[in-house]
Amino acid sequence: MSRAPTQVAVRSPSAASVNAPPASLPAATSNFYLAMRILPREQREAMYAVYAFCRAVDDVADDRIGSREDRRAELDRWRADIADLYAGRPPARVADLAEPMLRFGLAQADFLAIVDGMQMDVDEDIRAPDLAKLDLYCDRVASAVGRLSVRIFGVPNELGPKLAHHLGRALQLTNILRDIDEDAEIGRLYLPREKLVAAGITTTDPGLALASSGLASVCEFVASEAERHFAAANAIIAKAPRATTIAPRLMRDVYHLILQRLNARGWRAPRPRVRTPKARVLLAVIRARFF
Repeated sequence: MSRAPTQVAVRSPSAASVNAPPASLPAATSNFYLAMRILPREQREAMYAVYAFCRAVDDVADDRIGSREDRRAELDRWRADIADLYAGRPPARVADLAEPMLRFGLAQADFLAIVDGMQMDVDEDIRAPDLAKLDLYCDRVASAVGRLSVRIFGVPNELGPKLAHHLGRALQLTNILRDIDEDAEIGRLYLPREKLVAAGITTTDPGLALASSGLASVCEFVASEAERHFAAANAIIAKAPRATTIAPRLMRDVYHLILQRLNARGWRAPRPRVRTPKARVLLAVIRARFF
């Protein structure tokens, strides 16, 4: 699945660990860690708990351990755990979500949407989804996380869901473009079917599709959609209180830089992995926090 984090942990961090990266998170240089580290303590700990949940269910989808039936059953167990959480009897592995759920009014439907997104990857190796399916996938694996996040950040209700919609899709489409070769190696192709066909690419075999001469036009379309969502997110951020958009602005800046570097690199093979220079990320942190 094309998402920014790559290391998964089932257990969320202890509330006592606030001055160092929790053991369940990636290295402190990760974009997520830097974005969350600059938040106030209660928000930071709530985001760590949400993040740990997302990483755990992502692990079910992406580790490809066990049969599809086994992984579907595990996702069903996560759904049951979320149901128990909202019934007031949280199992141990979601216990750290109990306080944020109540404090920030997190919606059960958004947690379940995330699990549904993971199941899309479990049910099949997604190859050339149509635009509607791709948008549903982005909503579940990215914008649903955004809907939980904006509640924690305190974005006003009239703006939060819209920001989650657009920024979530912008980040996810950027991830898809960044990860096209890695996804192809595990048999996945998240580029939209309609645009592939329009470019003369009728195969859904990831390797063959990525070797096709029409690939650039498809990737350019996805990049333009990401830019459209970034622009919409920017307009919403401009209307929101600045204190509520520290983390969204940081993630926007970092991922927009990734998108710009992808466009500058181009789509012809070989495609070197695009990475974000640490200095640029730290500059984005400073801008988001203090300016």
